[in-house]
Amino acid sequence: MYKLLLCWRYLLTRYLALVCIVSVMLGVATLIVVNSVMSGFSTKLRDRLHGLLSDVVIEAPNYSGMEGYEELMAAIRDDPYLNERVEAMTPTLEIFAMLQFTWRGQPFMRPVRLIGIEPEGRARIGGFGEHLLLAPDKAHPSFDLGKDGMAHFLQRHPGHGFKRPPAPPKQLLPGEKPEPLPPDWANDAIDPLPERIIVGYSIAHFRNPDSTLEHPESDICTLEPGDIVHVTTVNGVKLRPVDDDFVVSDYIKTEMSEYDSNYVFVPLHYLQRIRTMEGRATSIQIRLKNERDAKEVVERLKQMCRGQGVYVMTWEDKQGPLLSAIAIEKGLLNVLLFMIILVAGFGILAIFSMIVVEKTRDIGILKALGASNGGVMKIFLAYGLLLGTVGALCGTGLGLTITTYINEIEHFITWATGQEIFNRGTYYFNEIPTNVQPLGVLLVNVGAVGIAVLFSVLPALRAAMLHPVRALRYE
Repeated sequence: MYKLLLCWRYLLTRYLALVCIVSVMLGVATLIVVNSVMSGFSTKLRDRLHGLLSDVVIEAPNYSGMEGYEELMAAIRDDPYLNERVEAMTPTLEIFAMLQFTWRGQPFMRPVRLIGIEPEGRARIGGFGEHLLLAPDKAHPSFDLGKDGMAHFLQRHPGHGFKRPPAPPKQLLPGEKPEPLPPDWANDAIDPLPERIIVGYSIAHFRNPDSTLEHPESDICTLEPGDIVHVTTVNGVKLRPVDDDFVVSDYIKTEMSEYDSNYVFVPLHYLQRIRTMEGRATSIQIRLKNERDAKEVVERLKQMCRGQGVYVMTWEDKQGPLLSAIAIEKGLLNVLLFMIILVAGFGILAIFSMIVVEKTRDIGILKALGASNGGVMKIFLAYGLLLGTVGALCGTGLGLTITTYINEIEHFITWATGQEIFNRGTYYFNEIPTNVQPLGVLLVNVGAVGIAVLFSVLPALRAAMLHPVRALRYE
């Protein structure tokens, strides 16, 4: 009992103990905040990648694609083992391309990833329909041009593909909305309109450089639904250039800049035709009923596709280098930040060494009264345990509070300094993502308390080994 009383008295009266507590607290809080933010970004990234890639991917080794993909999909449906585990499949045809359009009289050109899809099939895989901004039915998306988009198309391109051209519209100013179409607008169309295209949000928009947190301005739109873009790619056989016009029908916004600034989607059958790749696809994306079956399904598909020259992999295998890099970065950062707690441990070592020197006579009195070496050692170890526990608990509370209000804190710092800390143009996130992992918080606390106790061992041994007579004679 006397051990706990002494530890509690030292905790309340020794102001140097406050330094140890603050050091441990800051280290624990920093680790919790950094782990939560990195886990938030990692989780968001994994969700986006998973949604865009599906559970399992069968992929051709080059852009010439795989022949007979429809027969392969039929074989997968006919296989009893695979059929009861596969929920949906869809083919895609992917190729690089150049996208050209005109904005405010200036030509713009940028490289893109051109992907041919079946929109409803791609929506069943996931990671597509829910990210479309203008689709009225996200569960059953299409490339159809909406009424507003058609009105804009008629205003910008009067007479294109119509029997009776509407009256010449007035010249639209930048940002001005077109007049609504008459109710019977569809009756005038003969539909040799260009094929539709869905473009990444960051291709059709860019951040307003004058926007701030206090005065947010909407993104500047360079491509509106109904605008025409020109796409140039290559023939799938002889790699000759092919090109065509497309009408923008919708935007896809995944909040991943890598995809929103590079990906455009067109109808699969049309891309196959202009690339002379009928009956070919570069990949088959498969969604499983249970993601835990992915490894077994991959092995079964590899046996089925043996000799066809295709790759079968899970989405994690396909993005393995990126996911590994994130995990390594997170591990290294944790090791570096854990040194903050190590600094607190050296502080505990120094302070405890001072206490042993100052309390030498007191230690001698305790031993003269019957305290054993183990009892004296337990006093200092318990003191270190108490400091570490208090510091870890305070750090956990501080870290969880900062994590909960991290966006409000970021807004305040941005307002106070005038410098935006979190650039929302990087990922187009509206806020800093966080994900608190209870196991991670527990491990940080255990590590902090363990370091506090570990650095208390040496001073505790020194105090325990003091001879009572020499300690009583100490001046």
